[in-house]
Amino acid sequence: MKFSKKILAGAVAASLAMSAFAPMANAEISASAGVASTYLWRGLDLGSGTPAVSGDLSYSAGGFYTTLWGSSGDTGAGTEWDLGAGYGGSAGMFSYDVSVWNYMYPNGGTMEDQYGDLTEVIVALGLGPVSFSWYENIAIEGGDESYRYFTLGYGTGPFSFMIGSHTGDDSIEFTHLDISYAYNDNLSFTFSQVVDQDEVDQGGMKVKTIDDDLKFVVSYSLPIE
Repeated sequence: MKFSKKILAGAVAASLAMSAFAPMANAEISASAGVASTYLWRGLDLGSGTPAVSGDLSYSAGGFYTTLWGSSGDTGAGTEWDLGAGYGGSAGMFSYDVSVWNYMYPNGGTMEDQYGDLTEVIVALGLGPVSFSWYENIAIEGGDESYRYFTLGYGTGPFSFMIGSHTGDDSIEFTHLDISYAYNDNLSFTFSQVVDQDEVDQGGMKVKTIDDDLKFVVSYSLPIE
């Protein structure tokens, strides 16, 4: 996946370079830390009920941004570090964001931990309370190259609703519904339910490969000044 690695490296370098020439008055550094009752990822409980601690550090200027995000709690892949770079903006009720993300697992686990082995391009669009996002895989070691993930969301007051769909990988093709309630800026609650999934043929039997039990997550986050 050398080509994909070059794409990511170029995107990060370009974002950093543009930020360096942006007026310092427009530059912003932000950070936050959080804890969740389990690591919920795209409708999957990767933490198996184990609490997860996470944190992020971001630099933004003129619409460009770079972010480093880390989390514990993934019982299969171990500690996760995500590096992203992108550009976003808005015009009236319309908003947009395009970014490139690389996912790394330095503890080994079941995932590859080489830089560039697991990379996605993410396009997110919003129109008022409605949002749509498209996650396009450009590098994945040991997985299906055709894997994609889509979301459609709607927010009203403290409530948000999101449908997410995994496609392209026979072992992980399913759709889930998440309903979240933000008690305040820090505390939130999420219910996640698999609403549809394709059965996989194993030894002549059609079986479900995704846990379709209702999942409940409590999360708390704080900005770091």
